[in-house]
Amino acid sequence: MPKARNVLGEELLPCGDSPTSGFYRDGCCNTGPEDSGAHVVCARMTKEFLKFSKTRGNDLSTPAPQLGFPGLMPGDRWCLCAARWKEAFDAGVAPPIILTSTHEAALEYVSLEDMKKHALDII
Repeated sequence: MPKARNVLGEELLPCGDSPTSGFYRDGCCNTGPEDSGAHVVCARMTKEFLKFSKTRGNDLSTPAPQLGFPGLMPGDRWCLCAARWKEAFDAGVAPPIILTSTHEAALEYVSLEDMKKHALDII
């Protein structure tokens, strides 16, 4: 099976394991047919983004133990839905991202140029 690629065309690196991120909870922003939300953008959470996401009906800061979700805090890395990151970008509250850990599928939603404007690992 071929290795997943990031938006730079290189091997996809892990996003975060504290808490364990990714649609498949493997620490990487891997995606597949089951991932209808395209959880492919590796982002470092900010207070502004968490507040924005909550106003959009996706409360990422409140723990949901029944789902094994600890809740996120500013500074945590998490695989976000590409469409939500783009929505936050358009609203001026996009969290910074890690390009080497953002799956190439994100390019279907957001340009590499826009992602680079918020990259923590600018190449």
